[in-house]
Order: sequence, then structure tokens, then C-alpha cells
Amino acid sequence: MKSVCAIAAVMLAFSLTGFADTKVPCGQSLSRPLSARATLLIDSRPAGLEIVATDQETLRVSCTAGDDETAGDVVLHFSSTAHGGKLSIEGPSVHHRNNGIQVKIEVPRRTNLAIRMGAGQLTIEDVKGDKDLDLGAGQITIKSIHAGDYRSVDASVSIGQVQASAFGVNSGGFFRSLSRKNPDGEYQLKAHVTTGQIELLGNAEHDGESPKPD
Repeated sequence: MKSVCAIAAVMLAFSLTGFADTKVPCGQSLSRPLSARATLLIDSRPAGLEIVATDQETLRVSCTAGDDETAGDVVLHFSSTAHGGKLSIEGPSVHHRNNGIQVKIEVPRRTNLAIRMGAGQLTIEDVKGDKDLDLGAGQITIKSIHAGDYRSVDASVSIGQVQASAFGVNSGGFFRSLSRKNPDGEYQLKAHVTTGQIELLGNAEHDGESPKPD
């Protein structure tokens, strides 16, 4: 009886491990439970990432590529963490070329995001929560921002532009940044692009405090 229980425990451990750590090739979809207010870490090779909010407590990821060779090289890798999960978009050939890699990521409406990507296009729409975004080259676009939701905003580019209509800011050139504090806000936004552009789009809530472009 003890041996049967031991075997069952081992099988359960393997089952949980397999459920928590999953790899699928680009072209197949990945779906895993993700609680609202969880933190999703994303580490991506150069690609186009579109992150959209849903009313489901589920992470769904789909991927397409410009050719079969690239699709075969790219892997979506999800692993559970103590506070949510980590999604890695991996593949040796992606170091050298993009070839039309497009990844759509659906998350619960209230999800904290921490994203690191060497190059590409990152678009986030309707996702409420903390955001810590770092892109080497390309563009970050965040849509449907309600300015009053954010306790602190720090957006910067080393070379390029910060366009933040949600906060009444449009600046370009070298080492441009936007810094804003709101003690009544709930979330934090930190976004940096080394070379490229940041767009913060939405209806600014006028609370009497002016943004501080540098």
C-alpha cells in the first residue's frame, strides 16, 4: 500500500511539473491558468508582441512566423512562478532575424507585466496593473491609458521619441523622458527604449498636476 501511495505521489509531482513548465513550437497555441493580479514575466527574442486584456483568468498565447523555418525554430516556454508565471519566446535563429514573428498574448485584465525584449514592437491594450518594460530597439505602445490609475510614470528613450497624449506630452530627440507622480493612483509604469519610440495613448484625467518632460 505504501509503495502504491509513493508511486501516486511521484506521478502527481511529474504531472504538476509538466503542467507548470510547458514548451510548444510557434504555430501551436499555449493556454494556462493565470490569476487576476498575478505577475507575468516575459523574456522575448526580437518579435512583434501584442498583449491584450480579457475577462478570463487564463493566459493564451498564439504565434505566427514569416516562414516555416523560423516557425520551427521559435518556442513558447511557460513556467509557473510564486507570483504568477514566466513566458519565454525562444529560438536560436531569432538572434539573427525577425522574419515576421508575431505573438499575441491574452491575459486577465488586471495583470502586472515585466517585459524584456532586445528588439521589436510591443503593444499593450486595456491591461491594468504595474508595468516594467524594457526594449532595446523598436517601439512600445500602450493603449487605453487612464492617467489617474498610475501612482508613478517613468517613460524614457535614449535616442528617439516619447509621445504621451494620455499625459499631454509629445517630445523627441535625445534622452527624452516623462516623469509623473499621482498619490491617488494605484499602479506603477516604467518603460524604457534604448533606440526608438514610446507611445502612451488614452484620455488623460486632468487632476491639476502637469507632467514633467525632460
